[in-house]
Amino acid sequence: MANVLPLVEARLRTALGEPDARAAVTFLGTDRIEVLRFHEGGIVRYATLGMSAQPMADPTAVLADPVKGPRAELLLSVRAGLADTGKVLRPLAVLAASPQVEGVIVAPGASLEVGGPLWPGAPFTSVLVGEPGGLVEDLDLDEPLDPVRFLPLLPMTPNEAAWKRVHGAQALQERWLTNGTDLRDPARASVPLA
Repeated sequence: MANVLPLVEARLRTALGEPDARAAVTFLGTDRIEVLRFHEGGIVRYATLGMSAQPMADPTAVLADPVKGPRAELLLSVRAGLADTGKVLRPLAVLAASPQVEGVIVAPGASLEVGGPLWPGAPFTSVLVGEPGGLVEDLDLDEPLDPVRFLPLLPMTPNEAAWKRVHGAQALQERWLTNGTDLRDPARASVPLA
């Protein structure tokens, strides 16, 4: 079975350019997760590399299938120079390791909790997983492997996360859209939820 990570990195470079920084984090009992940083104009993009090395397994399955199952990497885009977002590397790596550590499947519409601010002083403690296919196209792999999907992460304030739990991901995204929320603003306030 071919290693998918060189293909994933090539897809990221094709879509986002050359990374200007990369960091690696290894958690006990997991594969190494890298986070690559890309600059494009006034936007900084962070992409995980390593989450897709193994398919995500159904947490109810007795045995994890080593071949079949969804594969993904995570993308976070923020406006440059407005916050110390460079410290987001470890929280992103933690989120990318969650399928291996916690046996969860990360999919669009899911909420992922960070357990603290995404970066120092950030008003966000969780993210909403967005739909793939926008910034980086899915990477098709040889059968029987599932494609790698590149999932955007949309930072949520604690109030937005609580509201999303009650009303759902689509309702929160509609609220953001209606209010013209700049989801790449690292210092934005919570969207009006009343």
